[in-house]
Formats: sequence, structure tokens, C-alpha cells
Amino acid sequence: MPERAAAGNAPAASGGRLSVRNVGKIYDPEGVHVIALEDCSLEIEAGDFIAIVGPSGCGKSTLLNILAGFDTLTSGEVLLDDEPLATLELAPRPGPDRVVVFQNGALFPWKTVLENVAYGPIKQGRMAQAQAHAAAMALLADTGGLDRIADAYPGQLSSGMQRRVEILRALINNPKILLLDEPFRAMDTVSKSNMHGHLLKIYERFRKTVFFITHDLDEAILLADTVVVMTTRPGTIKLRMAVDLPRPRTPDMSTTDTYLSLKRAAIAAVHEEAKRAFERGEREMA
Repeated sequence: MPERAAAGNAPAASGGRLSVRNVGKIYDPEGVHVIALEDCSLEIEAGDFIAIVGPSGCGKSTLLNILAGFDTLTSGEVLLDDEPLATLELAPRPGPDRVVVFQNGALFPWKTVLENVAYGPIKQGRMAQAQAHAAAMALLADTGGLDRIADAYPGQLSSGMQRRVEILRALINNPKILLLDEPFRAMDTVSKSNMHGHLLKIYERFRKTVFFITHDLDEAILLADTVVVMTTRPGTIKLRMAVDLPRPRTPDMSTTDTYLSLKRAAIAAVHEEAKRAFERGEREMA
């Protein structure tokens, strides 16, 4: 089970530094030759919360899939704590040090909440079933009283509750990096706001490196230490903005001058790339 922070203090991150160096990715289905990423470079310190935004099709999910080990790269390299994670010679592989939470969810519908959370340590052979169930129950109880739904099945839970369980299922594996691919996109405003609060509390307590993809600029600024805007395809880094807001974060920060200034800069950058994407699409359709 992940190490808890001391009261009032976030723990120091134990690994999770990412170096994305000149990464390129070309898809070539039937000779179409689509350049998804080109010369994409990004340094992420251990324990940082980074939000990636940009127009649809800019390569955000492609980059996440490379980091997760689901996809190969065409050029460049990715290092995790100065060790090769993906290179031209080394095909990336999924691993328990990098765990993904998807928009549409990936809980096993035939397993209870407790069984879902305990699955990773049992599957990896790190814990016997009884030990894993005890660790899962402690984690559920310690992060919002979710032990009360331990015997429920995913289909009985709201989408927000399912995302909370998925994040805990990731945390019990003590990963270095949480990869979140628009996990709250389909939620209504109230549910999304509640999930922001839960995620912020989890981040403050466990301080994992978080790589968070979103289309919601307010979400990106409220949650992240750094907001990165990607260009339209071929995707690369257009703008990197440090979010100089104190933690713990609260919704009322959205009215501060710092927040509004960051949002204006992000809107301008994303709008410029969305316009480029539209114009390119118009040319391609002509």
C-alpha cells in the first residue's frame, strides 16, 4: 500500500521522473503516413502533476500510450528515472510502475470493489489474497470511507465512484506514475467538481507523478503544477505554463488574477492550434 503523507505534509516522490526526448510517431496504415508526433520533448520531475491540453488529434493520447507501454515510437526516446523506457531499440512495455485510468473505465464488472482494488498485487504475486484484501480495505477506508461499498459491483456505482475506485486500484500497486486519459470527461459539472476534490486530496497525500490529459482548461489549471499545450498534428510542445497557485487547491482560486491570466494564455494557445487544425482539414478536404 502506498506510503501516507504525514499530517499536513505531502510525501517526497520516490521516483517518477520522465524525460521525453525528441519523440516522433508515424502511423502508416495502407500507406497513409500520418505523423502523430514530431520532435516532442518534455521533462517532468518526480511528483509533478502535469496536464496536457490541445486540439483533438494533436497526439495527446498517442504520447500517453507510448508512456504506458501500449505503443511504440518512431524516433527519439523516453527515460524513466534516467533509465530507458522506450527507444527505437527498446519496445515499450506496460508495467506496474505506470498505471492508466481511462475515460470509459476498466474495472472488472464481475468483481467487487474490494476484488478490483486488490487485483494488481495478487496478479503480480506481490501479496497473497488475504494480505491484498486487507491492504485494499485499508486503502478504501482511508480515502473517503469507500470501505462501505467494498462488496458492491461496478455496475452498481456512479461513474464518479467508479473513477475513484479505479484510481485506488492504481495506487495500491504503488506506481511511480499515474496516467489519466480524460477520466472525468463524460461527467456532469457537479460530479466533475467532486472528482477534482477527491483527486487533489489523493495527490496531496501520495504525491505520485501525474500525467493528465484533458480538453477542459479550467480542470487543467485547477489540478496541475504545469499545463502543457500541444500543437495540432504533428503534435509537439507549443507552450508550457507553470501554475503558480498554492496547494491545497480550492475552487475559489478560479477567480484570482493568477488563474484568469493563465486561462487567457491557455485559451489563446489552444484556439490558435484549433484554428490551424480546422484550416488544415479544410485544405485536406478540398
